Amino acid sequence: MADKQNRRSAIKNIVAGTAAVTAAGMFSSFKTEERKEMLTNALKGNINHSVCPWAYKMPLADLCVAAKDIGLVGIDLCGPKEWPVIQKYGLDSPMCNGAEINLTDGFGDKQFHATLFKNYSEMIPLVARAGYTNLICFSGSRRGKDDETGWNNCVEGLKPLITIAEKHKVVLTMELLNSKIDHKDYQCDRVEWGAELAKRLGSENFKLLFDIYHMQIMEGDIIRNITNYHQYINHYHTGGIPGRHEIDDTQELYYPAVMRAIVATGFKGVVAQEFVPSRPDQIGSLRQAISICDV
Repeated sequence: MADKQNRRSAIKNIVAGTAAVTAAGMFSSFKTEERKEMLTNALKGNINHSVCPWAYKMPLADLCVAAKDIGLVGIDLCGPKEWPVIQKYGLDSPMCNGAEINLTDGFGDKQFHATLFKNYSEMIPLVARAGYTNLICFSGSRRGKDDETGWNNCVEGLKPLITIAEKHKVVLTMELLNSKIDHKDYQCDRVEWGAELAKRLGSENFKLLFDIYHMQIMEGDIIRNITNYHQYINHYHTGGIPGRHEIDDTQELYYPAVMRAIVATGFKGVVAQEFVPSRPDQIGSLRQAISICDV
């Protein structure tokens, strides 16, 4: 996940085309049969698809039109101000935001607990009232804390909010971010760390957002980690490695295999595209990514 300010400021006034990607060689690393399926089949329904708007240089309404046309179920990382826009187009908000302070000041530091309790205790009922389920949260920076201190602080800050979340049937979802490249010093930077926190909290109303881009940078072994820790994961984000651009053969992961591993776990949640398009036809890149991931 990128900085919240960047996400919001990126939803600005440049409109990109909505043509489907048909250029020769676009799927050159995939088998011929798979390329044919990607270009011709309607969405299969095994994966629920969403997209993160901060990465697109266009108005949110234009992205909603494209998302609806492609067959996406929702738009990620929207708060109360954006909900009326996505609702207008019949789209869901699969991962809500707006209660966090930022990505560095999170539940791992006691100094932020009072502010976070106020923010989340007010936002959780709004999420539920709007008919949504998931609300993002963050560990924040390590700031010299060892793992044990970070876990203890997160448990202390989150437990009172989980009681509220359980009442409203909302799931607080902590994102896994890399601390190597994009979010230096972030504490919840490994799936094992997040899974241990989930075990200590012991509630179905706390889960993890497994960002595939971030975890490939930190750990690799993506399919094994998804398989081993899927019970703690309720949402996925994508991104090409390196550079967080298109998830095609320009990057190091083979996303169809990753998606098949997700489906094999019985996952019924949402996979959201969070790559930053590098090509002029942003919606063409989105269509391509959905085709690659729709296994």
